[in-house]
Amino acid sequence: MKTLVAVVLLKLLGGEAAWADADNGRNLFLRRCHNCHSVGPGAQSGFGPQLNDLFGRQAGSLAGYNYSDAMRNAGFAWDREALAAFLRDPEQKVPGTKMRFWGIGDAEDLGDIADYLQTQHGIP
Repeated sequence: MKTLVAVVLLKLLGGEAAWADADNGRNLFLRRCHNCHSVGPGAQSGFGPQLNDLFGRQAGSLAGYNYSDAMRNAGFAWDREALAAFLRDPEQKVPGTKMRFWGIGDAEDLGDIADYLQTQHGIP
């Protein structure tokens, strides 16, 4: 029901493009991130931390995940800009991170992934 209400509100407010971006972000996440990270109800940390409710969370602070010292001491909270910088070049944003990833250079893809992650919560 919440999803239906959100879709109707977005359409009334002219925000159809936001859903398309989140849909593309979901596809990108599944292709590029899902091997290490999970999202949605029941998501658990594995090789990488689960990413539900990422935005506003202090970097390196999710209980139960063994972060690198670099990430625990990164000193920032996740927002769209921090995520984009990290996904462009993880080692540059957090020198010493244990995340091994070549990076994503396309700004639109970075925005779409952020749009998708903003829809992900641990509670259905």
